[in-house]
Amino acid sequence: VVDVSDGDTLTLLVGRDRHRVRLASIDAPETGHGRRRPGQPYGQAARKGLADLVAGRTLKLQCYERDRYQRDVCDVPLPDGRTASRVMVETGLAWANRQGGGKYLRDDALAGLERQARDQRLGLWRQAGAVAPWDWRWQCWDALENGRTTSIC
Repeated sequence: VVDVSDGDTLTLLVGRDRHRVRLASIDAPETGHGRRRPGQPYGQAARKGLADLVAGRTLKLQCYERDRYQRDVCDVPLPDGRTASRVMVETGLAWANRQGGGKYLRDDALAGLERQARDQRLGLWRQAGAVAPWDWRWQCWDALENGRTTSIC
């Protein structure tokens, strides 16, 4: 792992080639990309949380497909038997990805782990009214890019 860009995306070096990987089944708070795409609360904490799990490590992934950004969508097994996705959700640094009616949710255990993190007020669940990243991208980023006013970001 040579880069962690946010709480659900990392870059691997395979030989001399770089491969961007999106963690399967989760969506982490957005880190932000300039004025028109501000980051969410806990975006940097999620990026750091994933970096602490995987940065500099050699990993063997289970990949499923490529997303529309040409990232490989993968589970990232950890030495303790959990996946990086499970750790991110159980520590309150990501949501189980329910976007599109749950079509991106491959690990059914994540919903229960998210509920436990929320009940224990871990990570992003410490804040009232946490906004899922798929809603943030629409309610904040799309509004700013199209000149609509918004109070969410």
